[in-house]
Amino acid sequence: MFSELFWAYLIAISLLTVTPGVDTLLVMRNAGRGGLRDGCVTSVGICSGLFIHATLSALGISLLLLETAWAFSALKWAGACYLIWLGLGSLRQALKPRSVSGAEAPLVVRQGVPLVVSFREGLLSNVLNPKTALFYMALLPQFVDPAGNAFQQSLMLAGVHFLLAMFWQCGLAWVVVRFRGAGIGARARRLLNGLTGGFFIAMGARLAGN
Repeated sequence: MFSELFWAYLIAISLLTVTPGVDTLLVMRNAGRGGLRDGCVTSVGICSGLFIHATLSALGISLLLLETAWAFSALKWAGACYLIWLGLGSLRQALKPRSVSGAEAPLVVRQGVPLVVSFREGLLSNVLNPKTALFYMALLPQFVDPAGNAFQQSLMLAGVHFLLAMFWQCGLAWVVVRFRGAGIGARARRLLNGLTGGFFIAMGARLAGN
């Protein structure tokens, strides 16, 4: 029985992982900002948040959160504000005047971002996303064997999601870095920052308006 549940979960979580979203764009943006390490550490932060959601789901706190209107609204607004803050940061990078010119620009411009910043951005992006909380509250119980330990199973399933998401997001970060190394210039990087900034702001505004 557990085996059937696990394989069903693996298919569902794999489809969810490869679906583009805020986490995907954040990893790609940060990989373009600081290289492969920046993108991978961001992914570690994002995926670490999965264990928080799984723990809350297993303990029933997520259910309490969903049934308490003011608590869910607070989470929604915190997530919306954070997305808008990320978007404004991306737009600032897109509009920043270039200090270098010519073909060497993509080789010269590279921001040294502390690892703790990358990790924090990823973690907060995931933890403050009410859609992730809703997903874990609705999905995980469907794949937990009631005859077993719900808490242990929830963490194990989150661990599977962690591995899949890390593999996928770090792969995307590697692709971004490879394209940058192949001659993608500062103009393309500014365009990526502009697009992701607009997306983050739009998502934050939509989240706040719902």
